[in-house]
Amino acid sequence: METPAAAALPKYYVLKEQILALIEDAAPGTLIPTERALAEQYGTSRTTVRQAIGELVAEGRLDRTQGRGTFVAPPKVTHVRQLTSFSDDAASQGLTASARILDISLVPADPATARRLGVDAGTEVHRVERIRLVNGEPLAHETAFLAGSLPDLAHNVEIRGSLYSALNEDYGIRISEVEDTVETKLAGPDEVRLLDVEMGAPMLLVHRLGIDAEAVPVEWTRSVFRGDRFRFVARMRM
Repeated sequence: METPAAAALPKYYVLKEQILALIEDAAPGTLIPTERALAEQYGTSRTTVRQAIGELVAEGRLDRTQGRGTFVAPPKVTHVRQLTSFSDDAASQGLTASARILDISLVPADPATARRLGVDAGTEVHRVERIRLVNGEPLAHETAFLAGSLPDLAHNVEIRGSLYSALNEDYGIRISEVEDTVETKLAGPDEVRLLDVEMGAPMLLVHRLGIDAEAVPVEWTRSVFRGDRFRFVARMRM
């Protein structure tokens, strides 16, 4: 018998929990039943099924491919927001991280960027725009601004495959402290075009200020991560 508490829950939410139980032990890539089959199995409407599946897709528990069906999604990539790089975190999980460089150029710092990097507005800073990929799938759009003289930065980043590696190995710059700010946002046209998501999909917006051992700001980065593919872990030692 249905409890009063369960009866008060929206039908789609109850079905969502039932689908989660259905796929609990399923391997990533497993095809789940069709909307019609789920509606018949759980005695509900296809509209309710569609809403439940839509939320599970947005949360990264299911993948939906037009013309093929709906599948169990792979686990989210865990990004430990400490002094590790995107590449290091992916490698620790047995994943292959890569980057597609969109632009590396010198640009005048706008007032907000200049303030965070401790330079005058209009000072030339390096702008590094990349798409971050894991196992070939685009998962984040990142734009970093870097202060100081960094000759041949484009070449060195391309060769190293990691911005932090290039800073450390080619310029002797080591990020020793970071400050991250994490917010939520909805995908706009840029994310749709660059990250293969739907308009309005949940995203994580992360700003990072990287500081060297002399407490000099080195890096100010804006990253937009796919909310259905990432989770962040913060660690502290007391």
